[in-house]
Amino acid sequence: MTRIRETDLYLPVKRLFEGQGYTVKGEVGAADIVAVRGEEEPVIAELKAGFSLSLFHQAVERQAITDAVYVVVPRGAGRASAKALVENRKLCRRLGLGLLTVRLADGFVEVHCDPEPYKPRQSKPRKALLLREFSRRVGDPNSGGATRRNLVTAYRQEALLCLSLLGDSGPTKASVVAQRTRVAHARRLMADNHYGWFARVANGVYGLSPKGVGAVAVYAAEIGTLASAREVANSIGADATA
Repeated sequence: MTRIRETDLYLPVKRLFEGQGYTVKGEVGAADIVAVRGEEEPVIAELKAGFSLSLFHQAVERQAITDAVYVVVPRGAGRASAKALVENRKLCRRLGLGLLTVRLADGFVEVHCDPEPYKPRQSKPRKALLLREFSRRVGDPNSGGATRRNLVTAYRQEALLCLSLLGDSGPTKASVVAQRTRVAHARRLMADNHYGWFARVANGVYGLSPKGVGAVAVYAAEIGTLASAREVANSIGADATA
């Protein structure tokens, strides 16, 4: 496999800017490419054989000279390359950088975004989802930075509360489970049966499946920790309203 060099990107990018009326020169000062057109702000492009932190460091440094800074990488193939392109385009937009890719087979240069000030747009639904999960979760069962597998979510905690109650009480009406666990959507949670722990034994009445019976013992420690954390949270809440 032929090693990609930064110089392989130079001529295609030079031709692109020259086609727009710029005079283009390579390796001017610390910049890989400088393009000048009349009295306009100079354009700087930084070339790399792939996305890297050093590429973005260099590009941000060039913003001390001009607002018109591009990063340039070869255009890759495959799903991983496409995903990296999408993620790094978002990063470029946040940093106010432009992004170009070069298809080395024929020198085609694609402009994915131009340099411009970043205007953040927050997602109200995503914020609401984040805060809802935060408020529903009991205690702080996960260490920040842990892998996404086996994380304790609010939904899992609610399922464990239902599991524990049915393990202690046997088949119970869903409305009673909701009241005693304070999981308002207990009926839907048990009906959806995401973990395979529950079984409907009569209309509106749920018990444990064989898997659920085993889960009571398997998750006994987790259920105990959850119960303790809930007691602490309830105590704090009672003190706050006193």
